Amino acid sequence: MRDDIMTLVDGDAAEQLMSPLQQGAARRSLRTARDGGAICLLSVPDIRCGGCVSKIERALNARDDVASARVNLSLKRVQITPSGSRADPALFIAALDRLGFAASAADDATATPDPTGNGLLRATAVAGFGAMNIMLLSVAVWSGALGTTRDAFHLLSAMIAVPVVLYAGQPFFSSAWSALRVRRVNMDVPITLAVLLATVLSLAELLQGGEQLFFDAAVTLLFFLLGGRYLDQMMRERASSAINGLARLAPSGAMVRRPDGALAYVELEEVKPGDRLVVSAGEYVPVDAQVSEGSTDLDRSLITGEPLPVLASPGDMIEAGTLNLTGSVEAVALRPAAESFLAQMIRMQSEAERNRGTYERIANRAARLYAPVVHLMALLTFLSWLWTTDGDWQQALFVAISVLIITCPCALGLAVPVAHVVAAGRLMRMGVLMKDGAGIERLANIDAAVFDKTGTLTTGRPRLEPVIADVADLSAARGLAIRSSHPAAKAIAADLVAEPAAVVEQVQEVPGYGIEGRIDGRRARLGRGDWVAEIAGEPASSPTDPAFAFAGGAPIGFEVTETLRDGVHDTFDAFSRGGLDLVILSGDSRERVMHLSHDLVLTDICAGMKPADKVSYLENMRHEGRRPLMVGDGLNDAGALAAAHVSMAPSSASDAGRTAADFVFLRKGLDAVAATHRVACRTAAVVRQNFTLAICYNCIAIPLAVAGLVTPLIAALAMSASSILVIGNSLRLSASPEKLRHGTRRRRLKKAAT
Repeated sequence: MRDDIMTLVDGDAAEQLMSPLQQGAARRSLRTARDGGAICLLSVPDIRCGGCVSKIERALNARDDVASARVNLSLKRVQITPSGSRADPALFIAALDRLGFAASAADDATATPDPTGNGLLRATAVAGFGAMNIMLLSVAVWSGALGTTRDAFHLLSAMIAVPVVLYAGQPFFSSAWSALRVRRVNMDVPITLAVLLATVLSLAELLQGGEQLFFDAAVTLLFFLLGGRYLDQMMRERASSAINGLARLAPSGAMVRRPDGALAYVELEEVKPGDRLVVSAGEYVPVDAQVSEGSTDLDRSLITGEPLPVLASPGDMIEAGTLNLTGSVEAVALRPAAESFLAQMIRMQSEAERNRGTYERIANRAARLYAPVVHLMALLTFLSWLWTTDGDWQQALFVAISVLIITCPCALGLAVPVAHVVAAGRLMRMGVLMKDGAGIERLANIDAAVFDKTGTLTTGRPRLEPVIADVADLSAARGLAIRSSHPAAKAIAADLVAEPAAVVEQVQEVPGYGIEGRIDGRRARLGRGDWVAEIAGEPASSPTDPAFAFAGGAPIGFEVTETLRDGVHDTFDAFSRGGLDLVILSGDSRERVMHLSHDLVLTDICAGMKPADKVSYLENMRHEGRRPLMVGDGLNDAGALAAAHVSMAPSSASDAGRTAADFVFLRKGLDAVAATHRVACRTAAVVRQNFTLAICYNCIAIPLAVAGLVTPLIAALAMSASSILVIGNSLRLSASPEKLRHGTRRRRLKKAAT
C-alpha cells in the first residue's frame, strides 16, 4: 500500500514539475514491442560507467510499475518494460531525476545525438590554454624567481587558474553535484574533489606567501581528464556508428501516387500498407514494398552483405533501406515504416546489450563497489602519509589526490559493452543481426552445432517432381499449399500453378505436420505422410514425404527434391576442424537426409523428428552439460531455437523462428554461420583482453599512487589512457579478418627481419 501511495505521489509530482511540452515528449517515449506490449525508451546522457548502469537498473527494477529495465551504456539509453496496463513515462523520468540522471524521450531507436562532445572539446581547449600560460609562469618560478617576483607570478597563475577551473571543470562539477544532491556518489565525485582540493590548497598557500603552489597541477590535471573524456566520447560514438548508419538509410518521407494519378510527398510515418510508392534512381526504399511497375538494379548489400547489384522487377519484394541504383519503379507498400525490415534491424542492433553476460555482470558488481572503496582508500592513504611524514598534511593530501584520480572503473565497465556493440556493427556489415550481447558470449563457447535440414541446409526452394493425379485433388492440394509458409508447400503451390486453387475454409496449420482445412465441406490435409494417413483411407507411400488426401480418400504422394545452400560444406568443414560435433535434425526420412548430406562430416543424423522431438534432443544435450548451437528456420523450429544454448536463423525463417533466434543472417549462403562463430570467438578474446588490461591497470596504478610515486598529472593521464586503451582494443573488431591476418603477417615479417 505504501508503495502504491508513493507511486501516486511521484506521478503527481512529476506531472506538476513538467511543462505540457515535456509531458508530451515523455509520452512520445512509449513504443510498441514486438510482442505487442509497451516499452519506454529514454535517453540518459549522464550515464558514464558500469556503476551508473547498476544504480539505474536496481532502482527501476525495484519499482512495482516496472517489469524490467535495461541500460545501454554505449548508446546511453534506458529501455523500460512497464508492468500492467499503466505506463506513465513521467514517473520513470522523475525516478531517474531523483537518482541524479536527467532523462528525456529518445526520438527513435538509434543513438541519441549527444551534445556533450562539443562542450568537452571547448572545455579541453580552455584548460589547455590555461595550462600553457600557467606553465610558462611556473618555469620562471622554477628557474629561481624569488620574493615579490615569485609572488606576482603566483598571483597571475591564480588569476588564470581559478576561472579556468570554474569553466573547464563544469562537466565534472555538474555531474558530481547531481549525484551528491541525491546522496549518491559517482566517478566524477573523486575527480571533482581532487581538482578542488588542489586549487584550494594552492590559494591557501598563495595567501600565506608559500613557495609551492599547485595551480599548474590543477589546470593540467583538468586538461588531461577532459582530453581523455573527449576521446572516450568520440570512440563511443564510433563504436555505435553502425546503428546511426542504419538510421541514415531511412528517408524522411516518400513519394506516393494518389488515386487520381498525382504525386504527393508524405512523411515516412504517414505511409500506409497499400499505398503506391514511386522510388526514383538514387533514392532509398522508404518501407517494405512489392514492385508493381518498372524494373531497376538495387544495392542490397545491407540485406545480403553482397556488393553486386540485384535486378528487381514486377512481383519482387524490396526491403526498406535498399538503394535504388538505376531506374524508377512503382511499388505497393506492404507494411508501415515502424514494422519495416530496416526498423527491425535498427531495433535488433540497438538491443545488442539487452541481456547481461557473465563478464558484464562481474564488471557491474565491481563498479558498485568503486565509490566507497576509492574514498576509503584515499582517506586511509591521507592518514597514513600524515602519520609517516610527521604531520605534513600538504604532502599527504597531494598523495590522496593522486589516489582519488587514478582509481577509475571506466575501463572495467567498458570492457564488455563496447566490444559487443563493435561486434554487432561488424556482424551487420557481414549481413548478420545480433539481438543481444549475451548471445555472442554463448556462441563463442559452443561445443556442438545442430542444423535443421529443410530451408536451413537447403535453399528453401525445393522442386516438385511430376505427379499424376485427379485434377480435383491437385486443385485442393494447391489450395492448401498456397496458405502455408513451409518450403515444400511453396514448391507444390509453384509447380501446380496451372491448376486452379480450391477454396479452403477453416484453415489450420500444425507446426511440424502440415496444413488442414475443409474443401467443399470435406476435410483435407497436406503435410507429412503419416499425419495425412490418419484421415486417409490407406497409408501414404512415405511417412515423412509430403502427401495430400481427403478424409477417407487415397493419399497422393509428392516427391520433392532439394539442393544445399551455398557455403554448407565450408561451414561444416570449419566447425569440424574446430572440434565441434555436427548434427542434423530433420522431419524427413533418414534416406532423404542421408542422400542430401552424404558428403558432409557429421556426428549424428536424426530423421523423422517432430518439433517436440527436436526440443527434447536439445534439452537432453544441455542436461548433459553440452552447449549446442541450433540453426533452423521453420515455425516448427521455434521451440528448438529457444531450447538451444544459442541459436541462429536465416532471414527467410518464419516470424516465430526469427523471434526465437539470437542471430539472424541475411545472406543466402550458410557460410554466415561459421563467420559469425569466428567473430564471436574474436569478441570473447577481446573481452578477456579488456578485462586483463583493466585489472592489471588497477593492480599496478593503485599501489604506485598509494606509495606516492604518481603525481596527479600522471594519474589523470593514466586514468584516461586506460579507458581509451580498452575502447581502442574493442575497435579492432570492426576490422575485417583479412585485415587482421595481414596485420599479423606484417608483424611477423617485421619481427623476423629484426
